[in-house]
Amino acid sequence: MIPLTLREVADAVGGRLHNADPDTAVTGTVEFDSREITPGGLFLALPGEKVDGHDFAARAVAAGAVAVLAAREVDAPAVVVPPVDSAHTRSVALVGDTDGSGAAVLAALAKLARVVVDRLTPGGLTVVGVTGSSGKTSTKDLIAQVLTPMGATVAPPGSFNSELGHPWTVLRADETTRHLVLELSARGPGHIAALCDTAPPRIGAVLNVGSAHLGEFGSREDIARTKGELAEKLPADGVAVLNADDPLVAAMAERTSARVVLVGEAPSAQVRAVDVVLDEQARPTFRLVAPQGEATVSLSLHGAHHVGNALTAAAIALELGATPAEVAARLSGARRVSARRMEVITRPDGVTVVNDAYNANPESVRAALKTLATMARTGNRRRSWAVLGVMGELGDDSVAAHDEVGRLAVRLDINRLVVVGDEARAMHQGASLEGSWGEESVLVPDVDAAVALLRAELAPGDVVLVKASKVAALWRVADALLEAGQ
Repeated sequence: MIPLTLREVADAVGGRLHNADPDTAVTGTVEFDSREITPGGLFLALPGEKVDGHDFAARAVAAGAVAVLAAREVDAPAVVVPPVDSAHTRSVALVGDTDGSGAAVLAALAKLARVVVDRLTPGGLTVVGVTGSSGKTSTKDLIAQVLTPMGATVAPPGSFNSELGHPWTVLRADETTRHLVLELSARGPGHIAALCDTAPPRIGAVLNVGSAHLGEFGSREDIARTKGELAEKLPADGVAVLNADDPLVAAMAERTSARVVLVGEAPSAQVRAVDVVLDEQARPTFRLVAPQGEATVSLSLHGAHHVGNALTAAAIALELGATPAEVAARLSGARRVSARRMEVITRPDGVTVVNDAYNANPESVRAALKTLATMARTGNRRRSWAVLGVMGELGDDSVAAHDEVGRLAVRLDINRLVVVGDEARAMHQGASLEGSWGEESVLVPDVDAAVALLRAELAPGDVVLVKASKVAALWRVADALLEAGQ
């Protein structure tokens, strides 16, 4: 973070100082985990499911923090923030926030982040925002890797994209930062707009509109309205990068005053991919075509769905001055950064484990199954396994969505389907009805049962996809398989 005195912090958040020297400067990082505090840092006193950060205030200061951002007075120097109304408290998803103190600290954090962005933007900082139903994290990682050679770039780790992760990432930027790449998520209308108010983007990218959080939004059209808040928030001199292959996203061109750049494989895309080919590991090669020129891209990432992610990163880099050749070289050299997202590892015995278990929705599961099918049938025919668990937050569409995934596994000629947990039973039923399957599909109660089955039946050369929503923690299956392989 840029150096700020505690007086400046208090003014930024509308708070008051408690046992603190107003001229003391925050020169370190802003942290919500007292174990991560650096000298000169600022500690966020947030409530949790089991502990309250206010109880760790003195420990954080002893570890080097100069003060605490708190909702009440603590036994340490602090900036005490004002309360927020009950409506704001309800809109914030913070486990353990029973009294609104967490919502108050997060609201103050957002205000502090806005002050920092406003100070840095005139100095040459470009804020890039990315949203979509799936692929946000992988695309954010690609954008950061493509932009880093053009100047210091800050991006969040993993999927740190909500009311906490968003401003926390913003406060990682300082006077040397040229690009701030932010991932924007939403659980309901207005959430993306609020994140844009915290750090106004000049470039915004919308990847797709799918079924993630359908139970909370109600319809894909409602999801599109919320994702489109990013396009609406862009300034007239900004750039909206929109997916030409998704009609709901392409239609957002009518909702923005920014200049629109369409990306995709459709002829209407200004930045598009042609001649897409997948190798035996489902890694795409394609020709990048843009107004600035053409170049060949060979991704090390697995899955055809990464072509669209790469095009988004390419369009943003081209807007910021990179050449097509530079973009192609950087994309070709990009690596997977965030864990448990199409993480492909081959054991010494030749069994390949595809760990894509960080999260799941119908669109991302379909993409993963298609990648598995490509990996199994390209080159020497390999036996394919799909180990799938529940896709959460689908509301009334849950049974139908799980049924369709099971049927798709059959249509893609996946050899074995292992469905984990009764919540995902409809996958097993759909597969059985689609293909009149017997042992090809099996429903197991939990992770341990899935691991036992796989250990007993996997053979050298098999390829195994593991995917489910985060709540299922199905990455434990992948971890166990890799551990067994050693």
